[in-house]
Amino acid sequence: MNWLFVVLGAAVGAPLRYLTDRAVQARHDSVFPWGTFTVNVAGSFVLGLLTGVTSAQAQLLLGTGLCGALTTYSTFSYETLKLYEGGAKGYAALNVAGSLTAGLGAVWLGTEAAGLL
Repeated sequence: MNWLFVVLGAAVGAPLRYLTDRAVQARHDSVFPWGTFTVNVAGSFVLGLLTGVTSAQAQLLLGTGLCGALTTYSTFSYETLKLYEGGAKGYAALNVAGSLTAGLGAVWLGTEAAGLL
């Protein structure tokens, strides 16, 4: 029955990723993948917030389901490769360094915020 929590979270996370990606990217006239960057950082923050949650069902629903479907390592990898192959090597490097730095920072901030709650 635990799989149902994952499915429900993913049913919200996947469309949320798509809609957020499209909305953010539409506001930027750049080859940089701001939409993917945004969902990955936001998902890292939310996952950090969940560190204080002890309910296994909440972890499955929000951590595995929602954050798992919201964030995307495969799209990040693909977009970075396409930037590199398209000659935007600086943007590709910025995407890797920025995503890693912002993602780690966001998960840290999330854990700190969870500690305050």
